[in-house]
Amino acid sequence: MKNCLKILVLVLFMSCGNDKQDTANVVEVDQTTIANHIERLASDDFLGRKPFTEGEVKTVNYLKDEFEKLGLLPGNGNSYFQDVPMIEITGTPSENMIISGKNGSFNLEYLKDFVATTNKPVSDVGLENSELVFAGYGVVAPEYGWNDYEGIDWKGKTAVVLINDPGFKSGDSTLFKGNAMTYYGRWTYKYEEAARQGAAGLIIIHDTEPASYGWNVIESGWSGARLVIESDLPLLNVESWISGESAGKLFDASAMNGQDYKTLARNKSFAPIPLDLNVSVAIKNEIKKDVSKNVVALLPGTDSKDEYIIYSAHWDHFGIGKAIEGDTIYNGAVDNASGTAGLLAIAEAFKKSADTKRSVVFMAVTGEEQGLLGSAFYAENPIFPPNKTVANINIDALDSPGKMKDLTITGFGQSEMDEYAKEAAEKQDRYVIPDPEAEKGYFFRSDHFNFAKIGIPALYASGAYEGQDKSIEEIIKYNDDYRLKKYHQPSDEYNAETTELSGVQSDLQLLFNVGLKLSNEDYFPKWYDTSEFKAARD
Repeated sequence: MKNCLKILVLVLFMSCGNDKQDTANVVEVDQTTIANHIERLASDDFLGRKPFTEGEVKTVNYLKDEFEKLGLLPGNGNSYFQDVPMIEITGTPSENMIISGKNGSFNLEYLKDFVATTNKPVSDVGLENSELVFAGYGVVAPEYGWNDYEGIDWKGKTAVVLINDPGFKSGDSTLFKGNAMTYYGRWTYKYEEAARQGAAGLIIIHDTEPASYGWNVIESGWSGARLVIESDLPLLNVESWISGESAGKLFDASAMNGQDYKTLARNKSFAPIPLDLNVSVAIKNEIKKDVSKNVVALLPGTDSKDEYIIYSAHWDHFGIGKAIEGDTIYNGAVDNASGTAGLLAIAEAFKKSADTKRSVVFMAVTGEEQGLLGSAFYAENPIFPPNKTVANINIDALDSPGKMKDLTITGFGQSEMDEYAKEAAEKQDRYVIPDPEAEKGYFFRSDHFNFAKIGIPALYASGAYEGQDKSIEEIIKYNDDYRLKKYHQPSDEYNAETTELSGVQSDLQLLFNVGLKLSNEDYFPKWYDTSEFKAARD
């Protein structure tokens, strides 16, 4: 009955006549504008748009100039830029991670069995005979009555945890969110939580299915230089992964006496288990500091100009890298010249529209490809008060072979932004579906996530499932071809003769319509009670 009442109230507020936009009078997001900006940003002139390169300088100045041409105001005081101090850490771990106990010791081999990194900007860091404690899934979730760290003083200790969260493959849809990954399942959360608990290190046990990628991704993604933002948040000495085979070896040598650690971790009454083992590993770092930039432009509102809707898209890609078929420039046309061009096209549409009650912000953020760094820095150093920020609408990697029947919402079921999206989709004769691969945690892999972490309801959606004149099977093949042949490759380029943008335009029109509605009403969309981000908003 409570749920029925909530739905009734939601339907009533969504249909209030004085707030409802007449789509016949809504400005059209211009497809030519989209095409021109994608072609420019994805050209070789921009050198793959990598932070700390000439490509960054060209990109951020291009965005600033385009926002100025549209007549938008600087979004950070008198500046269009928000400086994002970053640190490049090139870590070299010891060749072996040593696991020792009463019955002797054994070594794990770097890359083959383990990886180890740190976000601490110091030349030497590591773990020396740090006590290992199994901490289940490494989750502290008050809304689920769950605390995997309770009852232990974690100072100097290293937690060993499983990837994903207790609901995955549990067969119980009420345990967390069943197979759909929550924030608590992401590796980023696990390292953050272990640091908050005061641990010295954290080891995540890799498992291909719940991680949604193989050990080869760990090998390549957790070696070499990495960018981090300067932060006052607590940090671990060592962030590590070990292979599933190595975990088996570790538990066989531990005090758990052959107990099924995966089953134990799913129990709500789980308590941390000391393993009677210690770990030692060292990391030597080369450190370089530099400053990248978020680009921020503002369209001031009228009656409620101190309330904000933020559109976001990341401008960065991978720059110049390993040659593939003779090409070294990673142009990033889809990822994410498309989203950055969309930001400019939506800004143009707002400027052509009547004044809005609320202010609208256009934010092109840096460092997404290095770990959502620009949006993470903004979340720690917000220009606009989070409690006055109505919503975030994120645009990332728009691509389709034509107009779509669906609107796939990544993170469906998190907030009332679903209802805004559904209303806008229905006006385009489209239907809404949740992300069909919710277990892979895509909601936590683009910049909207950092807005959600500080309580701002976020929408991340595009057509991705069924075309107007292309079947579901054809769309699956189209998406698979992109992931296999172009994603994060030099071949992600723009071709004016072959690139179809009608579906991209339709998605951007929908996102514009959602923001236009939000910018002319008084309501603040809410997180649903089951969302892990509701507490931050409250």
